[in-house]
This record gives sequence, structure tokens and C-alpha cells, in this order.
Amino acid sequence: MTKRANVLILGAAGRDYHNFNMVFRDRKEYNVVGFTHAQLPTEAKIYPAKLAGKLYPKGIQIYDEREMERIIHQKQVDIVCLSYSDLSHHAVMHLASRALACGASFMLLGPAATQLSPKKPVIAVCAVRTGAGKSPLTEHISLLLKRSGKKVGIIRHPMPYGDLVSQEVQRFASLEDLDRNKCTLEEREDYERHIRNGFTVYAGVDYAKVLALAERENDIIIWDGGNNDFPFIRPDLMITVADAMRAGHEVGYHPGETNFRMCDIIAVNKWEKSPKGAQAIERNAKDANPRAMVVKVSMEHKVEGKLRKGMRVVVVEDGPTITHGEMPYGIGKIAAEAAGCSVVDASKSAKGIYEKIYREYPHIQGVIPAVGYSERQLRDLEATVNAARADAVVLATPTDLTKLLRINKPAVKVSYRMQPCPAIDRMVQALL
Repeated sequence: MTKRANVLILGAAGRDYHNFNMVFRDRKEYNVVGFTHAQLPTEAKIYPAKLAGKLYPKGIQIYDEREMERIIHQKQVDIVCLSYSDLSHHAVMHLASRALACGASFMLLGPAATQLSPKKPVIAVCAVRTGAGKSPLTEHISLLLKRSGKKVGIIRHPMPYGDLVSQEVQRFASLEDLDRNKCTLEEREDYERHIRNGFTVYAGVDYAKVLALAERENDIIIWDGGNNDFPFIRPDLMITVADAMRAGHEVGYHPGETNFRMCDIIAVNKWEKSPKGAQAIERNAKDANPRAMVVKVSMEHKVEGKLRKGMRVVVVEDGPTITHGEMPYGIGKIAAEAAGCSVVDASKSAKGIYEKIYREYPHIQGVIPAVGYSERQLRDLEATVNAARADAVVLATPTDLTKLLRINKPAVKVSYRMQPCPAIDRMVQALL
């Protein structure tokens, strides 16, 4: 009898579970000895038996990625499968080298092995980096389809950080659903704008079941691909957003480069901020994906509240964009400086987890990334904002932080939307 291959799946509570479900679950030739988690402080220590299938009656252990070498040797791992995203190519090969040095093989699973086949039309909106402008483009397309009379469901890249069994299939149709499901700040940032626009957002652990539910309730599906991952569902139209302020990242990060090479439309965002960056992306597109249509898109921002010249403000930006997305600042700082405000260096008032964040991400230029995977982190965010010596706080996250934090200074909200792009609109309407 052929020996089962021992597999260790490297993940971050999302792509790893999907890869397991699509490739390893209920297949006797594989024995998944564990998951490792990086980046995120998840509650789960065991992938539950109820989700793991008949071959894993005790579930599957979840380890810290720092233990990878010990696990490979102890569990006699044959294959290490990388299953998370938004990593530099250097970081990917560093992980590969660690696995190979222990004798294991290193695996990357691609779209053909992991994509579900839909019954309804699917538009995938992906990105080359976190914070490129994917969600605003998803919002624009969803509203365009809604005006055409279609019932649109939005399937989000997974963020199951709590009780995995209860999160197997998630459906968010109201803001109260976010409270009931104890959503993290990061989930709220990605779900809230769509819910406010009247759409239902679907997510979870088992995306075959997630897709089945979304297709029962909708005419057309939009895949809102977080963390610059490639789609879990085979799309009829795939759009990838590239960021002119991070030119070169479209061919330097995994799996952002995959999205860049396999999409139908490359949407170059923030080109007004960096025309040279936009030109570099266009040159790379000609080499990497000559069949793709390359278009320029723009976002506009709106300020709710008063920003006056000379005002001292502390700025809170979208969290993942500023941390592992490697942006030094976002639209909040841009809006504040455009109004003549002075942006206070929030690293000087850092509390709790934020002291570590500013050490780990020295590229951050004085703004506060909204990190809130736990209640403690939310309180650290609150304390950091409140300790800043400023006249007001500029809140530039897609969620309403005034509902989650007790802030001791006036709040000015900055929101942003994608402007219409006729070329993209025509391609979307051609699917109807």
C-alpha cells in the first residue's frame, strides 16, 4: 500500500482552509498533519473535525508558523503547501528554503486545482497589493449592475478568525449581522460599505457551500478578492487593480503577479499621484499580459466634517493597507494635508500593540493603521488616538469607528469612491 504523503499547510485563516477543502479533504493519498498560521491572532487552535472530513475525526492541529522546522521533522512532513497571500517573492522563497532545508517539498496550488465552477456569471475584482483600490472598484461595479436590474451577491475572500464551525457559511445582509457575528474591525472595513449599499456579503470557510447559497439568492456574483489573492471561483471577467504608487509590486509579489498575468483588465489606480509609476505598470503589462486591456481609474474622496488650515490632526487609515500593504499613509493624510492641516506623528502616542506595530513597520509615516482583530487591539487603537495631542481625528477607514471607539476629540470622516470608467463599464454590461 502506498504511504500517505504527510502535508503541512502554511496559512493565515483563509486560503489555507479553501485549499484543504478543494485538494486534501477526504483524499486518502494525503495526510494533513497540521496548519500553521502567520500574520493573524486567530482564536482557533484546532481545525474542527466537523469541517475536516471523515479522515480527521480529531480535527487538525493549528501551529505557529515559527515552529515550521520542528513540525516538519517531528511529523515527517513530505510536502509543505503555501496557502496565504500578499507576500513578496523574496518572502515566498524564504519559506520555500526553510522547507527544502528540512527535506520537504514545497507546493503552490494554482487556479485549476482550487477554483470552483459557478452556475451564475461571476466578475472577479482582484489586486496586485492590499490597498490598491479593489473594494471601491467592486462597489462601483455592484452599483452599476444594480442599476441594470440585476440582483448582485458579493462573495468576499475569507476572514474566519473565531469559531470556525459557526463561520462555515456566513451571510451579512445588515449591519446588525456584523455585530451578531462579532466581526473584527478588518471584516467591518471590507463588508460595511457593501451592506450600506444594499448588498448581501457572503464569506466563510467552505466556499462550495458559500457559493451555492450566493447563487440561490442572486443573478450575478462579484468576487471581492481580498489580500490580493486570486479567485476561489472561476470568473467570466477578471479585473486586477494595480497601484501606481507601488509600481513594480505587480511583478514582485505573490500572488499579485498571478492576478496581473491572468486577468482580462488591468486597472491602474492612483495614476495621478504617480504618472511615472503608471507608465511603469503599463510597460510591465505589455510584457506580462499583452492580451489584457489596460485602463486608468481614479478615486475621489469626500470629507464629512470641518478641516481647517493650521489644524493639528491625528489620522487613522485602513489597517492592512498601511501595515503589510507597505503604504506609508493613505487617503486620510492626503485629505488632511490638502486642507492645510498639520498631521501629528501618532507613533509618539503609541499604546499597547501599536508600540510593536511601529517597530515592525518603520515605513509608516505618522498615521495610525486601524488594527482590530481583538477587543484588546481596539482598546489600544482607542488609547493611541486619545493620547495624540491633536485638535481632531481624521477617520479614513471604510467602517464607522465612532461606533466602536470612545474618542475624546472631534472626528472628521474621509470616504472614497471609484469614479466611472467607461471601458470597464462596457465590459461588465456585456455580461448581462
